This record gives sequence, structure tokens and C-alpha cells, in this order.
Amino acid sequence: MKQQISISNLQVDQELFNFIENEVLPDSPISSDRFWQHFSNLIEELSPQNRQLLDTRDLIQSQIDTWHKQNKDDNFNFASYKQFLKGINYIVPEVADFEITTTNVDKELSTIAGPQLVVPIMNARFALNAVNARWGSLYTALYSSDVISDEGGAEKNRSYNPLRGSKVIAFARDFLDQAVPLVSGSHKNAVAYKIIGQEIIVTLEDDLQTKLSNSNAFVGFTGSINVPDTLLFVHNGLHFEIVFDDTNSIAQSDLAGISDITIEAALTTIMDCEDSVAAVDAQDKVICYRNWLGLVKGNLTETISRAGKDFTRVMNQDRKYQTVDGETICLKSRSLMFIRNVGHLMTNNAIIDAKGNQVPEGIMDAMITSLIASHDINKPDTANGLSNSQTGSIYIVKPKMHGPEEVRFADKLFARVEDALELPRFTIKMGIMDEERRTSVNLKACIHAVKERVAFINTGFLDRTGDEIHTSMEAGPMIRKADMKSTPWIRAYENNNVDIGLACGFSSKAQIGKGMWPIPDQMANMLATKIDHVEAGANTAWVPSPTAAVLHALHYHNVDVFKLQNEISKRENASVDDILTIPLAENTDWAEAEILEELENNAQGILGYVVRWIDHGVGCSKVPDINNVGLMEDRATLRISSQHIANWLHHNICTKEQVLASMKKMAEIVDKQNEADNEYCPMHKDFDNSIAFKAACDLVFTGCQQPNGYTEPLLHQYRLDKKSS
Repeated sequence: MKQQISISNLQVDQELFNFIENEVLPDSPISSDRFWQHFSNLIEELSPQNRQLLDTRDLIQSQIDTWHKQNKDDNFNFASYKQFLKGINYIVPEVADFEITTTNVDKELSTIAGPQLVVPIMNARFALNAVNARWGSLYTALYSSDVISDEGGAEKNRSYNPLRGSKVIAFARDFLDQAVPLVSGSHKNAVAYKIIGQEIIVTLEDDLQTKLSNSNAFVGFTGSINVPDTLLFVHNGLHFEIVFDDTNSIAQSDLAGISDITIEAALTTIMDCEDSVAAVDAQDKVICYRNWLGLVKGNLTETISRAGKDFTRVMNQDRKYQTVDGETICLKSRSLMFIRNVGHLMTNNAIIDAKGNQVPEGIMDAMITSLIASHDINKPDTANGLSNSQTGSIYIVKPKMHGPEEVRFADKLFARVEDALELPRFTIKMGIMDEERRTSVNLKACIHAVKERVAFINTGFLDRTGDEIHTSMEAGPMIRKADMKSTPWIRAYENNNVDIGLACGFSSKAQIGKGMWPIPDQMANMLATKIDHVEAGANTAWVPSPTAAVLHALHYHNVDVFKLQNEISKRENASVDDILTIPLAENTDWAEAEILEELENNAQGILGYVVRWIDHGVGCSKVPDINNVGLMEDRATLRISSQHIANWLHHNICTKEQVLASMKKMAEIVDKQNEADNEYCPMHKDFDNSIAFKAACDLVFTGCQQPNGYTEPLLHQYRLDKKSS
């Protein structure tokens, strides 16, 4: 049995208690007695309300299931269906027009548009890579990715390939021509860059001297004004540098002596305690919280071994430049960090309340992550200067909320936390994940519920589709998973998020975000298609890696997002009726081969993710799909795949025997894909005793019974079983 500490009517796991007492509270103005007493009071007040919200979810789902069963034999009457949803308060009355009044929002969320990283906070190396991805090398991102083709002898080799390098340089010069064009000529023909007076003078190959079309794009420099090390520019709010290093072999072969172009990339990062982690007990939660503390204090480090050598990764210091007038410019060198708490559903045995119940994990996260984040606000002048918010704000993304009542509860929770930690009201800013159907159709009311503290809304296709399937489970069989993105509801949902955000005054006040690029090895594909997220009017979108952040940043140089938002705000809003259109299959006469293909594709993704989650505690990873294409998988992808098979099984599109056969067949493939991992435990050698295989099957075969189709309850149960085995 794990040791517990009794304090303020709570039973707190010894490891968590020690962490808070010995590592968090000593540098906080909040006393131990005050913290634990207010925490206990908050739990006593809000836990019953949390439970009531979950009961309401179950009641609404039961009512929807019953309506579909009772109306199954009739031609579907949309008007009747919509009126029914209003009658059970699934659709709430529309609120009057308003604009958000959130204050003290950092510019990375309000007035600059750029990429956003999401990383599992349990992995310190990933977290450090992400927070340091505020700036990145364009040359490295291009050279290391498939954006640069291998054609013409330009393959990536162990040593530098000058043919590939020349393609990188040509691409980068195109970027300069687009971002900071010259009055005449092209950066491709530049042989020298000089600071003369207040301007950059560029000498071309024909000895012609020219200037920037927009002289204000030049901001500053490092090194000597006569022989600068870097030249700093700004375009569409994003900074980038031209770097000169005459010791660098690339610079030595470059006409203008350029060694690199470094660009501002991941403006913001979500440090995730939710879908991308496998945190099931106090031990896991302390890992999350300790890494968050290190990030907030700026002292998180990680020792990394590479090529037989060890080095320590730390958080980057701010970047300093000179202007031509002799002034100093300081630019942040780290992403602005959100912390994503868990939703309202799960409890955690790390803390037991006075009635012997596990505490809602969302309440625990709110109190502890805010206490940690308050170190950034209360940081003394003698600290290392690695601050997060420049405006004294704490940013928490709150996921998986169903409708405005649940958003109001989160607002109350944050207010109680502010009181407990003696923080001014609305210090804690909220990010709303628009990823549940009841939130999508009531988004305006959800935003209104937190209009003084909302700083972010975001769409999430995968969780949103999982909830779409589960909500309408009794309506009939769904279309194939790959066809979901071409349905009317998904297009309306994505547009509605932007329309409502702009109507509520988000432009230049808060972030409107779009979802993840899921294929980290296909950067050329991302570069070609992810500009759609920018052109949709979003001022941020998720990327899976620092390299992807650098490349996606190019899209924000291509499009002035805030100017575009002004145009989009004039269009007709997306139709809620389209959002409510259920993606049912009109024709289910699929051939057996098509059914098996769908089952095997889903089963492979489920197993590839679950086996790492259960056996290794890895909450997010690049999982090879059935065609060995690496896809970023987390619980959201698991939710849609498991719910899709559950739906087809429920409506007799397939049989349990077919599903089980597909699971076993795909287990062998997943085992083969992981055979190089010495710590991997194959599933197919002993299906009956493989906890991971049992978990994957349970997610499908009991999918209809899982609350809102969520995977967390089963994953946590089986992970705890694995940890205790």
C-alpha cells in the first residue's frame, strides 16, 4: 500500500504531498496550511457539482439514444430532431451578441499569428524541445525533411550533400523574396548585405545596389554594424534572421556569405497533462507537475546522449539585438506556454476526500498547476529571467467540456483557485477545446460563460468525430472513417468555430486555433496543405514537431491572418443545421473486403497505440499505420477508431467474430512493427494474458457503454493493472 498523509480532511499520497510541500510551496507566498485548507474546501464544494455535470451527460445521452430508437422506423425528420434537442437542453437558447473582455493577454495569443506545438509534459526532453522551438533553423528544417526532393542527386547522406544544400538555399531565397522583397532584383543574386545609415543595402551580382521594398522590415542586428553576425527582420508580426558565419562551410560557398536563416516558429506550446500522456496515479502526476514546475521556473534540464556524448538541454535565454540607433531589442526565445489540464470525467487516487472518494482529476490539476504557474507571476527580480507570461497571466486549456454549463463550472473552479492562491480575478485564462458536439452547437454560449477569461478556442477533428459517433450511436451505421472529413457537418463545424470566434471579438484579442498535422514524416505534404488552416482564418494551428513548426511558420508569412479575419467576419455564419447533420451511411451494402479493410485499419491503429500506452506508459507516439506510415496517435485518435468499430458492430455491419479476428491479425502486424524494441512484449504470443490486447478489445466491444465514448476509464484501469502486475 502506498503511504498517505492526512491533512485538512484529505488523504494525500505521500509522494505528491512531499512534492508540493518541499518543491512547490517553499517559493510560493501561499502557506502550507492555507493551501491544503483551501484545497480541501474547494474539493468539498465542487466535487458534487462535477458529479452532477457527469450525470447530466449520461441523462442527455440516454434521452438521445431513446429518441433514435423510437424514431428508427420513421423517415428521419430533422425539424423534429432539432426541436427534441432543444427540449432536453442539448441546444440552449442563443445568447445576445457580445464581445469578449479578456485582458492581459500576451501578444503571442492576441496580435501575432503562428504555429502551436502540443507535447506530453511527462517527457522532459520533448517539453524542452517544444519550449525552445520558438526559433528554428530554416536551413535545417528544409535539409532534413522531404520538402527538399532527392531528385538530381540531392539525397540526404551522412555527410553534407552540396546538391541538396543548393536546393535548400534556393528555397530560402524564395522565402526572402516573398517576405522582404527588394526594390529591384532578387535575393537569389545577392552578394552582400550592408547596413548603411538606417537601411539595408543589398549588392547584387551585377554590382547593382538596391534596398528593401519595405525599409521598416529591418529591425536590428547582432555583432558589428559594419560586419553584422545577424540581420533581424519582421514580417506579418513574425521575426526572422539572416545569419552570417564565415567559419561555416555553407557560408563560405554562398555568394552573400549567408550561413542560415533562423525564423520565429512555435509562438505557443501546450504542455499537455491530458490526451498525450499516460498519467494514472500519484507517481505519474508528480512527473507531470515536476516538469511543469521546471518549465515555469526556467530550470528544467535533461541530459541527452548522442553519438556517444552526453549534453544537457536547458531552456533558451532571450535574444538581444541592437538597432541602428544604438538601442537594445530583447525578443523571447521560448514559446508561451499553456498547461492543458484534464477534463471533468476522471478521478485520481492521488487524493482521497473526506467521504473516501477519489478527487476529480480536473479539480486537482487546476489547483496544483495554477499554484506552480503562480511562480511565474511571483518570480523575484533575482530570478533567471526566463518568464512565461509578460502580462501576469496563467493559461490553462480545458478540454472535453460538453456545453455552456460545464464551461461555467470550469470558470467557477478557476475563480475558486484564484481566491485560494490570492491571485487577482481572471489571472487564469481559459482555452476552450471545441471538440464535443454539445459545445459546437452552443459555442457562442460557451464563450459567453467565460467572456472575461477566454483566450483560446480550437477545433479538434478526432475527438469531435468520436463524440459525433457516440452521440448518434443509435441513429444508424456511420460512413467509413476516411470519408468523415468530406461530410457537411465537419466543414460547418470548422467554419463555425472561426465565425463564432470572430463574432465574439477574438481577432487581435485571443487565439482561434486548428488541429494537428498527424504525419510528422510528410513535411512536403504539410507545407502544401496545412496553409488551409491559415486561410480558414485561424491564427494558430497544431504541429507535431519543432521542424514542422518552422515549416508551418512559412504559411503565416504567406497570409496576413488578421487582415483575412476582417474579410471572413463579413461572411454568413456556418449553419448549425449542417453541424447537426449525422454522418450516417446511406448505403451499407459494402463488400466483405471493404468491411475487413475498415476493421483492420481501425484495429491496427488501436493496437499500435494501446500496447505502448498500457505496457510502457507512452501517451503519445508516432505509430506506424497499416501501410507503415508513421502517424501521431493519442487518445483522441483512439476514441474515433474504437467508436467507429463499436458503431458498425452495434448495427451488424460486422460481427464480433470478424472484429476479434481482425484484432488478432493486426496484433501480429503491430508486434512485427515493434520487434526492434527489446522491452516490447508481443501480444500475439499469449492473447489471453496480454493486458494491452484485452484493453484494446474492451475499448471496442464495450464501446457503446463507455461514457461519451471516452477511452480514459478503460485505459487507466488496465494501465494500473499493468503497473501492479
